[in-house]
Amino acid sequence: MSRKSPGPTADSNTDNGSDSDSGTGSDNGRRKGRRALSAVRRWIVTAPGTYIWLTVLFVTTVLLHRTTPAFEDGTSGGISDGSSGAPSWDPVRPLLSGVLWIDGGHWIPYAVLFTVFHATAEHWLGTLRWLAVAALAHVLAVLLGEGVLGWAVRYGDASQSAGNTLEVGVSYALAGVVAVLTYRVPHPWRYVYAFAVLVFYGVPLAADGRTVTDLGHVTAVLTGLACYRLTRGARSPGRREASSPRKRGAPSQGKPEAPSLEETERPAAQ
Repeated sequence: MSRKSPGPTADSNTDNGSDSDSGTGSDNGRRKGRRALSAVRRWIVTAPGTYIWLTVLFVTTVLLHRTTPAFEDGTSGGISDGSSGAPSWDPVRPLLSGVLWIDGGHWIPYAVLFTVFHATAEHWLGTLRWLAVAALAHVLAVLLGEGVLGWAVRYGDASQSAGNTLEVGVSYALAGVVAVLTYRVPHPWRYVYAFAVLVFYGVPLAADGRTVTDLGHVTAVLTGLACYRLTRGARSPGRREASSPRKRGAPSQGKPEAPSLEETERPAAQ
């Protein structure tokens, strides 16, 4: 009398199904994690200027927190007393210190702002044009701000100690890049974005407690808006570049296909 071989029970089928589901879920999670890491890595690698600058700022911020107050004072101010006792203008120091130091020593907020604005502009414009916009905004804002401050100190409208005001050059470049991104926003939201930027940076300058830094921010914003020509030819958001090589075997438009070798030799054989 033959015996029936025991088949799989319902419990074993359930266990196998749950194990396969959990394995599939973990695989999907790992794939999503790898894709996310790959996207982050691609975002950083394709904006080298932004993240090299951010790395330099991280190093200088750490140094700023670990050094003496005398060193911190040496990183600020562009107006000093000359040998004759009259204030002398030295724009080189604020131009350089504004690129290397962060006001307040808080790096993480600037890391977020650099990622949102600087990296986006660098992806859109390319490294050279993004750098040109940031450099123009920084240089013009610092020169105008230091010039106005030097004039005020020289003619007694500001105290001698006002010449030691810290120039926030990093925020000047950021303001210029924020402004130039206006031309990346599609119509009609472009005008809403530009209005919001002008209000955000213009209100402090119109207030009673205005400072040279507020003047520098508005100068940087106007510089960024004036860089429209640098945005010409920039890749529009979401536009895919057409691939240059045509698919093999696809007929070219407007031109008849050339006869194959077999077709040309067939009449001769007949």
